[in-house]
Amino acid sequence: MVPTVLVFAGLDPGGGAGLAADITAIGALGGHALPVATALTVQDNNRVHEVRPVDAGLVARQADAIIDCCSIDAVKIGIPGSRENAAAIARLLRQLHAADPALPVVLDPVLASGNGDALGKGDAIAALDELLPLATVLVPNLPEAEALGAVPCEHVLVTGGHGEGDIIVNRWLRDGVEQRSWRLPRLPYSYHGSGCTLAAAIAARLALGDPMAQALQHAQDYCHQTLAHAFRIAPGQRIPRRILHIH
Repeated sequence: MVPTVLVFAGLDPGGGAGLAADITAIGALGGHALPVATALTVQDNNRVHEVRPVDAGLVARQADAIIDCCSIDAVKIGIPGSRENAAAIARLLRQLHAADPALPVVLDPVLASGNGDALGKGDAIAALDELLPLATVLVPNLPEAEALGAVPCEHVLVTGGHGEGDIIVNRWLRDGVEQRSWRLPRLPYSYHGSGCTLAAAIAARLALGDPMAQALQHAQDYCHQTLAHAFRIAPGQRIPRRILHIH
């Protein structure tokens, strides 16, 4: 059986972020994505022009159909699209945790696009209220970590791409205490879907059975390589080459 990752995320027609990123990254690392669409978006590789949340009932029915027939080895959550969708996902997570309390849940708290465009209906932080206590690991960038403040997740990987300087520092906190940091060379371009790629890779490695430290290490190595070999589909942000590593 191939390990599975139940994915909740939006559809990016440019193929750079959201479900497209998650499906490709999880597959490249040896897992299989079970994608549930939370929102439809109008966007290109640079800007998000419009976001339409999927009806919360439909989000739940998409997931229920998969949960009823498949074993779930990890969950990855991107944009819920609305507070109603987040509540529906939270109910599903409680159901899954009742059957498997150790099920890893990776939450990418995407509060806005890289250009500051809204990615859902209503207050993005409020939409995460029910999801944060159910996450195993949170993967915020520096602005997201600052906006969220103290969080109830056991594991937090704060990515430093929004910082300054030639070196990016990613910091792993457990119960608020730093466990380890990684120093990576800053690459020369901007990238569309890098956060999705990293969070999906962590979920894939956890689904494969990696302990947390190993999952974080493998996922960052993989993500950095996808960015180092990124390609262009149009002017502006590049697309991570996620099929570079097949395991």
